[in-house]
Amino acid sequence: MDVRILEGVAVGTPTVRLAASLYLSRQGVEYRIGLMMRHFQATNRAALISRAHSLGVLSVGAWPPRVLPEFLET
Repeated sequence: MDVRILEGVAVGTPTVRLAASLYLSRQGVEYRIGLMMRHFQATNRAALISRAHSLGVLSVGAWPPRVLPEFLET
């Protein structure tokens, strides 16, 4: 779930649209984003995406950005 939320934030999808597409509440999406921001030590969404790119979590040179397979939990 976090992967889809992170990818959605990376392309600028509004929280309400993300929530609807993932069958979550708006508060649920905000909660998951908050957890990721704490994990990546980011102060806002832009910093979260920047940190994810700099750590190699998100693909580079492709649109839309995707979480790389080595960061997916199986």
